[in-house]
Amino acid sequence: MLTRKNPAQRQSHAVGRSLASIESGRQVRLERIDAGCNMQGRLLALGLTKGAKINIIANEGTGPLLIGFRESRITIGRGMAEKILVA
Repeated sequence: MLTRKNPAQRQSHAVGRSLASIESGRQVRLERIDAGCNMQGRLLALGLTKGAKINIIANEGTGPLLIGFRESRITIGRGMAEKILVA
């Protein structure tokens, strides 16, 4: 018998952790961006694509994060970082 999962159950099995939860000094790989088309497009234009290696330069637990990738450094807000899933 097949059972359907409701969206909340599917969400609980999401791959990876949010970028906002990663400590400073760690390197991670981008898995997915759970956001709208505008934000996805903005991050894509910066070069944040699936598989990109991201260095967490500064994450103080509150406020924006400073990240490095592909010889660039950018600051992103915590809300945006919550929508970026990494492994």
